[in-house]
Amino acid sequence: MIRRLYDWVLHWAETPYAVPALFLLAFAESSFFPIPPDVLLIALAVSIPRKSFLYALICTTGSVVGGMLGYGIGLFAYDTIGVQIVEFYHGQAVMAKIQFWYDTYGFWGILVAAITPIPYKVFTIASGVFHFNFLTFVGASIIGRGFRFFFVGGLIFLFGASIRTFIEKYFDILAILFTILLILGFVVLKFIVH
Repeated sequence: MIRRLYDWVLHWAETPYAVPALFLLAFAESSFFPIPPDVLLIALAVSIPRKSFLYALICTTGSVVGGMLGYGIGLFAYDTIGVQIVEFYHGQAVMAKIQFWYDTYGFWGILVAAITPIPYKVFTIASGVFHFNFLTFVGASIIGRGFRFFFVGGLIFLFGASIRTFIEKYFDILAILFTILLILGFVVLKFIVH
């Protein structure tokens, strides 16, 4: 089923509706849809590398707006809709951990979730459930999702089609490595400042 969805998403790159489809995919993925928008972002950016940053901006915007919907689902409709989405992604056990992350790391917890391959929709819904500050949530989403999509767009802008296979093959590992580097950077900063 996931493979068919993946192929269906990729087919949009060859239609005149590719750009609106990218926005809608990014929107849907942040609150309920299983296929990440990176798939379509990569296909579009490889087809026209000079538009890579425009596609990254569209993807970021759709993702952040979709994250706001996820937040709303968590805030207003968790018992009816949100719980079903969280259960679909096996995120029930993660919810308690997310609350700990929010209480302990706040903004940084959302930022890490926005960059990594962890299902972002679980974090957006949890943000609403736990009444995380909405403006902080949006700010972290813009930075995290923006970094993720502009990083992909930037690589394709610089390296063209040759980078596509590498990104698709190692995306999860690259995201985890970046997160580790980000955390190490903050640890180093903490020791420098204190």
